[in-house]
Amino acid sequence: MTRILKSKYKIDRRLRCNLWGRPKSPFNRRDYPPGLNGQNKRKKPSDFGNQLMAKQKLKCHYGYITEKQFRNIFFKASKIKGNTSENLIELLERRLDAVVYRMKFVTTIFAARQFVSHGHVTVNGKKVTVASYTLKDGDVIEVKEKSREVPIVLEAISSTERDVPEYLSVDFDKMKGTFLKGPKPDEVPYPVVMEPNLVIEYYSR
Repeated sequence: MTRILKSKYKIDRRLRCNLWGRPKSPFNRRDYPPGLNGQNKRKKPSDFGNQLMAKQKLKCHYGYITEKQFRNIFFKASKIKGNTSENLIELLERRLDAVVYRMKFVTTIFAARQFVSHGHVTVNGKKVTVASYTLKDGDVIEVKEKSREVPIVLEAISSTERDVPEYLSVDFDKMKGTFLKGPKPDEVPYPVVMEPNLVIEYYSR
């Protein structure tokens, strides 16, 4: 078992949910913490506790985003006209690593970050190695030709675990896709319930 895989399982246990909908998540077998007292009734969390949990779930779903990076995304979302919760989700979904993951070019959000940083992806024909690169409507994301036979890519496109969301268009024969539009929260295929409104409350304290 790799270090990253162990890390993902630890996150699932800590947040008490199958954050990425993976069939091998330990949370599928036991939805309570390990240990003799794991099944004991937990104290009802405070409002702050609920806000913190909502923030951690949303942040961790997108992989290796630091607290500073996530806070900056929130501040950016709060300055955009409209609903801050919707803006926050849209900014997260416009990240290049998130889109590479949603397009099923790789199996995990963690792999997506590495895949981008190692230079396997182009945007509008130009190599981009920044995982947090913000995509615009109509941008074309393509796996470089020499990278299309990488085992993790072949595994991902053959997997039936996930579907490509409707705000993306993908041609697996050409290994390219288009970012059609920024999604609304209910269009994003989260395996668990996300509560961006509580994230907004957390940072607005």
